[in-house]
Amino acid sequence: MSAIRAGYKQTEVGVIPQDWDATYLRDCCSKITDGTHDTPKPVSAGIPFLTAIHVKDNWIDYDSCLYLTEADHEIIYKRCNPERNDVLMVNIGAGVATTALVVVDYEFSLKNVALLKPHRRKVCGPYLNYALGLRKTSITKDLSSGGAQPFLSLTQIGGILLQLPPTKAEQEAIAEVLSETDALVESLEQLLAKKCHLKQATMQELLTGKKRLPGFSENWEVVRLGDVAEIVMGQSPSSSNYNTKGVGLPLIQGNADIANRKTIRRIYTTEAPKVGKCGDILMSVRAPVGEISRAVFDVCLGRGVCAVRYANDFMYHCLISQEPSWAKLSKGSTFDSVNSVDVMALEISLPCDPTEQAAIATILSDMDAEIAELEAQLTKTRSLKQGAMQKLLTGEIRLL
Repeated sequence: MSAIRAGYKQTEVGVIPQDWDATYLRDCCSKITDGTHDTPKPVSAGIPFLTAIHVKDNWIDYDSCLYLTEADHEIIYKRCNPERNDVLMVNIGAGVATTALVVVDYEFSLKNVALLKPHRRKVCGPYLNYALGLRKTSITKDLSSGGAQPFLSLTQIGGILLQLPPTKAEQEAIAEVLSETDALVESLEQLLAKKCHLKQATMQELLTGKKRLPGFSENWEVVRLGDVAEIVMGQSPSSSNYNTKGVGLPLIQGNADIANRKTIRRIYTTEAPKVGKCGDILMSVRAPVGEISRAVFDVCLGRGVCAVRYANDFMYHCLISQEPSWAKLSKGSTFDSVNSVDVMALEISLPCDPTEQAAIATILSDMDAEIAELEAQLTKTRSLKQGAMQKLLTGEIRLL
């Protein structure tokens, strides 16, 4: 057992600074209650009515909520009156123990959601929300009833132990740092969504010829995929040749062997009836049909995929744009599938000038690279936030 460093102590919530307390949630709050368990008749406009599904990790979805009449709202609000800097906690259903901070000033009603009102003079609501978020996994493990419907009673919620800095000023400093990190995550998420939407719109324009790039004026033609590309249908090897030791070629059977539109190494085979080359476009031919990825190393093509080889990257982006169209071709009573005839018959709109194809592909590939960079930055920022929560909310790093 490792020694506890000077200035810290072991508690039921882990190692915390000597001047911090392990405190029951009921002692942090002036009120712990919950909203209605009934469902009043919703109306098209009125007072917002939020249920458990509207409380997400650290944010509240007001946009998709229901509405109540003022009369129905007043009955619920007399008992459960959420205000700015209160904390909401889902106490029933799949999202049990999920918390979010109230950051609006208008009134709303709740159903199947607990309301936690922190003692304003000694407990910071945002800190309370982050501390509960850090302990969510242990809360659901230790306190959920174990029935068919996950549930936390108000008594159980009040009995949750939290680590609490001695002053509200220190709590506020911790919450401010984490809030700034949340703001950075949110801005990256919004930018990523904007870039993805722009990419989709650009594909719609460039891959249909609706918008032409400067300097190109040759006609486009509609062709069959099998007439312009080499297609290699997959064939699964005998399972007796499978291994996880890296012997042979990675086997690509379907979505389990794909991540972020790229092949991953999961299962290997020493027998490879059909081989996909590094750089091949891969298309799933069994449910879900038509999903596109790229082979980033030589692979064995299982029967769930086929390889498409073409002279430039235009076809890769074009086939991605065609993914929704496969639903009308899929068939099979047990699972959806298409065969080589279906794949070869797929109609593609294609610029006659290969230079225009390459130019379009370059623009779309550059957008993909920008999106991938943003995704990596977002993943890193989320990881940094998680690390900051762990260190700040346990007092491993002190701000005051």
